[in-house]
Amino acid sequence: MRWKWMLFLFSALLSSSLANAQNVRIGVLGIFHPRQLDLTSGNGNAIVVTAAGKTFFLQPGSPAGNLQIHASGNELFLKIADKELHASEIHAAGRNQDATDFMLSVPGKIERRYRGTLDVKVVDSELVPVVTMDLETAVASVVQAESLAGTSFEALKAQAVVTRSYLVAGGGRHAEFDFCDLTHCQSLQEAPRPGSPAALATEATRDLIITFDEKAVAAMFTRSCGGHTLTPADIGISSRGYPYFSVDCDFCHKNPVRWSRGLSREDAAILSDHHEAARLSVDRRLGWNAIPSNNFKARETETEIVLQGVGQGHGVGLCQRGARAMAEEGADFRKIIDHYFPNTTLVRRAALTVPIQLDRKLALPD
Repeated sequence: MRWKWMLFLFSALLSSSLANAQNVRIGVLGIFHPRQLDLTSGNGNAIVVTAAGKTFFLQPGSPAGNLQIHASGNELFLKIADKELHASEIHAAGRNQDATDFMLSVPGKIERRYRGTLDVKVVDSELVPVVTMDLETAVASVVQAESLAGTSFEALKAQAVVTRSYLVAGGGRHAEFDFCDLTHCQSLQEAPRPGSPAALATEATRDLIITFDEKAVAAMFTRSCGGHTLTPADIGISSRGYPYFSVDCDFCHKNPVRWSRGLSREDAAILSDHHEAARLSVDRRLGWNAIPSNNFKARETETEIVLQGVGQGHGVGLCQRGARAMAEEGADFRKIIDHYFPNTTLVRRAALTVPIQLDRKLALPD
């Protein structure tokens, strides 16, 4: 019957639309612990700001073109031109409450351009800016930030798929937003320009994600594995469903990144189990590159413990250095992903969406 066909078609279109409309909420600039932010337009168009039940416009090129946002106790103190306002939070978007380009800065420290919508509130006396952006915009931004200049296109495509898979399946590490813009999640800065390698790699793999047992994989990556990748169990972290395998990385095996560090006996004892949390704990105190990887051996001298290791990063998942080498030798992005994520399947996000079950009592035309 025709109504059954229409029901099926409507369900399929609706589920597909929802699947393809995914946004992600990124907490940005948190590393600066901001107490003041400045917001301006990034493309010459007005920004609509809603706060304390009021709506006003940031008009580029006018005295009302810049919004100053301060943390004042547990509230926001807002200043635009000669107007001042207190609010618990603000929302900024385009004229139709849609994504727009805007500039957000921590005065005297950094300014970045984003595309999306912005929400800001105060948590523990600090401003928490959250940018809600289209998934593909977030993917391209991460690929740009996490990849070396000159990386082969197929390696960039592999990075885009890994990044997208993580953004689809890897949330839940933060209370106020889905992901941060640091390597704790994935580094995210500004979106790349249209036509750039990162943007093209993202578009070429649009909607593709890594799956295992018909579920999206929160795929991880590392700068250099040292010759073989590690499993989450090796470094004391959860794998969230996918049983990562230790795979050989021919390029890193033949050309390892070697490093050596001298540590106190106390610090070396913290690292005895080679767990990622311990490595990061030492890095936070001694410097971000104090212990480059979890792949090391220790020897004792009269005065200290000397670590001799290979690799950079936690060592789990895609090895970016190995992926670049595979791409330069002719491997495409699918072969790269198959190598570092055995027993997985690449699918479109929409293929994971269960069709919406409509109320059968709904009256539909014959």
